[in-house]
Amino acid sequence: MTVAGALFWQYATSRGGADFTPPQEDICIVPPARVSLAHPYDPASGLGMYDVRPIPADARCPVCGMYPARFPKWAAQIIFKDGSAHFFDSPVDLFMFLEDSARFDPTHKAEDAAALYVADHRSGAWVDARQATFVIDSSAKGPMRGPDLPAFAKLADAQAFATEYGGRTLGFVDLDRSVMGGLRSSTHAGHTH
Repeated sequence: MTVAGALFWQYATSRGGADFTPPQEDICIVPPARVSLAHPYDPASGLGMYDVRPIPADARCPVCGMYPARFPKWAAQIIFKDGSAHFFDSPVDLFMFLEDSARFDPTHKAEDAAALYVADHRSGAWVDARQATFVIDSSAKGPMRGPDLPAFAKLADAQAFATEYGGRTLGFVDLDRSVMGGLRSSTHAGHTH
């Protein structure tokens, strides 16, 4: 708790004094050795086992600890073969999880994924991540206030976004380690995972 207090003091004084109260979404305190538990499937929900799910308000991103429900146009989710799910505050965190799932969840592997969804950045509607088009290198800042991957159901919407905010479009299969490495280092530079 002492470390959290010191970090808050440092944050507050850098923002204009100790009386500064940061917006709630600006504070993310993640325990260093957390175990991220996937949300279990609830058959009483009326949803199919691999159907897209509403994000629970208390769901935490297993990668960064933020609350994905606060960022609906950036959100992503993975549903595993056992029906459990993780929710992410951005597509970058979903891809980070897929790249190194054991680091974030000791019980689920990327190979256990039955479904991957991302929110369409324009409408907020859920899209199969494997069918989505992403925009990289735009001026849009994601929930971590860094470069991110806004996702779109339609290529034309992604191209229009890239025209407006810069960047280029990529499909799911184009998001390899080199692309993710650059995003990971710039998006999560201030966070240790």
